[in-house]
Amino acid sequence: MEIETFEALLSEEGRQLLAEVRGLAPGAELAVATRLRRAHRAELVSAAIGQERLRQRAAAKFGEDAGRMYFTPDGVEQATRRSVADWRARRFAQLGVRRLADLCGGIGGDAIALARAGIAVLAVDRDPLTCAVAAANAAALGLAELIEVRCADVTQTATEGFDAVFTDPARRGSRGRIFDPESYSPPLSWAIGAGRSTRFGALKVAPGIPHEAVPEDAEAEWVSDGGDVKEAVLWFGTGAEQPHRATLLPGGHTLTGGRLPDPPAAPVGRYLYEPDGAVIRAHLVAEVAQLLGGATLLDPHIAYLTSDRLTPTPYASAYELTDVLPFNVKKLKALLRERSVGTVVIKKRGFAVEPEELRRKLRPEGAHSATVVLTRIGTTPMMLLGRPAGA
Repeated sequence: MEIETFEALLSEEGRQLLAEVRGLAPGAELAVATRLRRAHRAELVSAAIGQERLRQRAAAKFGEDAGRMYFTPDGVEQATRRSVADWRARRFAQLGVRRLADLCGGIGGDAIALARAGIAVLAVDRDPLTCAVAAANAAALGLAELIEVRCADVTQTATEGFDAVFTDPARRGSRGRIFDPESYSPPLSWAIGAGRSTRFGALKVAPGIPHEAVPEDAEAEWVSDGGDVKEAVLWFGTGAEQPHRATLLPGGHTLTGGRLPDPPAAPVGRYLYEPDGAVIRAHLVAEVAQLLGGATLLDPHIAYLTSDRLTPTPYASAYELTDVLPFNVKKLKALLRERSVGTVVIKKRGFAVEPEELRRKLRPEGAHSATVVLTRIGTTPMMLLGRPAGA
């Protein structure tokens, strides 16, 4: 979409068109476009329909705000989920940040959360259309007084006078996802320097960042939402006593650590614990084992914990086991048939079988449900049957 077309969407005519296409049903585009083109320019009608489709996609990240916001395809894909942005904004506010430079600000998802936390934001991006969208979003949500949008090269943006810098480098290029941090735009090394340039700094990185790539003076935080790991952030200036943090949303549970040795491996107990993905990424499985009263690993190289005691924790899902057997499809199928199990949740770690392929082979039928965990203990492929603890 050209910037001129986007600006036309902000006009009275554009807003009327957006109202006309609100809630557009799948497959109705052609009929609606044909009708609207009788009174409006074709490119503006197409832009309005495209914007409505983007708003519908963005609802998963932005909730009700999506219906008032503006988007680009890349902006929807790359924007921070609102729950995550709100969490980070609260952390900045709790640190006492009042003015922040949001570098690589995109369509303004983080700037919106920061402004709602009472922080004045300079949002910088080099793409004119993206900047226009970010400014429109600030205005649409009544936050224009707290968000200044600047179209500029972030590497040439002065950060003096700001309490903090937040940088979200582009981790996708024309060929897809970028795995080399020095190929980010801007590079990771530059972004680290920007994070150190003010009293506080935060740098968004891929969740799979190698721990050896985390600077010694940074606090590394992994964030999950609804059990899915969404991002990792390197924080500077927080004075954190522990190097790693795992944060679980929407509950806001936070676990810190990173210095404990791995727990020992031991025979399978009555309960199996599956740590949250953010806990695993942050290498905090040992801290969870400690919270569980000394739970042990099933295998030294796999992040499943076990114990004979049930201890509720937000950092791991617990399953009560009924069977622990070497993996065998025929045996598993027979067990499920014998117990009238029609709903099977299949989990795996350190195991090559694809869950959907196995499900087709099992053809479960019946009124009951079960959880099947596929893993290995030592060199032996294992299947552990059970149910969510307390279910």
